[in-house]
Amino acid sequence: MPVAIRCKLEVNALTVPQSYRIRFVPNNYLGTDEIAAGMTAINPALTPDLAKSAISALIQTVQKGLINGDHINLDDSLVFTLSFTGRLDSPDDPLPPVAETLHVQIHATANFHKEIHYQADLEKRPMVEKVPVIESTEDTRLHLKDVLYDKGVLQLNGSNLLFNPELEGNECVIEGLRSGRQVQSQFGPISDSSIVLVPDIPAQNEAWQNEYTVSLSTRYTGHGTPRSGTYRRRLRSVLLINGLSHPSGIGILSSSEANLPYVSLISGTASASEMLRIQAVFDSKNNWLRLNLISMKEDGPVGEVMTITGNGSGGLSGFAGSAVSSIVINVADYTALTALVRDYYYGRLIDVLDVRV
Repeated sequence: MPVAIRCKLEVNALTVPQSYRIRFVPNNYLGTDEIAAGMTAINPALTPDLAKSAISALIQTVQKGLINGDHINLDDSLVFTLSFTGRLDSPDDPLPPVAETLHVQIHATANFHKEIHYQADLEKRPMVEKVPVIESTEDTRLHLKDVLYDKGVLQLNGSNLLFNPELEGNECVIEGLRSGRQVQSQFGPISDSSIVLVPDIPAQNEAWQNEYTVSLSTRYTGHGTPRSGTYRRRLRSVLLINGLSHPSGIGILSSSEANLPYVSLISGTASASEMLRIQAVFDSKNNWLRLNLISMKEDGPVGEVMTITGNGSGGLSGFAGSAVSSIVINVADYTALTALVRDYYYGRLIDVLDVRV
């Protein structure tokens, strides 16, 4: 028998009178290993390794087909196709860059939906369920929110956070958006409203990939249902900048999910080593970004603002009292950077730079 599909109600604050929207609550998170195990259960002739190899081959074949401009329909179930966005003022204008205009579309066919609808059984979960809620994070050495520092101490604040990391199934995890997952093991005081830990930060594929999530899983009773909560904001680790001459560029202000950095630090001038911050702020009125260097304190000195509206290089000046007098950056993907700042960082993206000279 299929397991019931869980859902819960959430208040829709945009409607008057008040209404509720239905949100899907996953029973499990399935990756390649789990799907491969499911395939071997359906077809015992497949070993787990063969199943994973088949999944990899399928993904590569679909990707190759899309690269070749094909429209793909798998067993009248899943459709893979391409679409375009962008505007040309003249039919003679060149097409925009591929990364800005070409998109992959994946959707299920009516037959695929029909079978799921036929077998699905829904279970409405209570609106209020005790779960760990991480409301804010702060590095207590740098006194900065949502920053991971390997020489600092991270404090999680929220509710229902009390847990015993020695018990099976209870864990606090820092996970890279691109790669790397580390169960934390060095804790200070733990209470219902706060957890203090020395962060063990997993490495990702590239040094500039510095986005992480932090989550907590616990059982509130000995045989209780596991409950998990993930902090809604992304944490960014401090970026080490060894020297200020990097012709090929050091990635900053980028998404760890990207294959290449959106922004690179190319060069600069500094009289001594220093930790400082660089910020990108989305100007919703003008629909552009404003970049500048700022001190390590929220109310501290700041450098001159540089407005950017597209790809290109430019210099950022230092601020009063800073050992870093200037840096030169190159914006390689303005569109992706704008979307990252606007959609994932609430209009303000900041990286901490540990500049060594």
